[in-house]
Amino acid sequence: MELGDSFFKKVEKKTKVDKNTILSLANKLQQGNMKDEATLREVIQSLSQMTGKSVSKEREDKIIKTIVNDEVPKNVEKMF
Repeated sequence: MELGDSFFKKVEKKTKVDKNTILSLANKLQQGNMKDEATLREVIQSLSQMTGKSVSKEREDKIIKTIVNDEVPKNVEKMF
């Protein structure tokens, strides 16, 4: 799936996280294991710090469960 600049602009507008940061995090996930809880927690915490939005332990656990169980929506653009 190729994501265009319009997608990144929508994400940046909503989250204040720029394209390069998103791509850097994506690269980190590609090099790591998407099923590895420690890697996922690190990425979630990084995103939380970048966006200035706190993520509760309960929410973090839910996000990780969703990813590990392959329950992430296939069309990411529809999320924004």
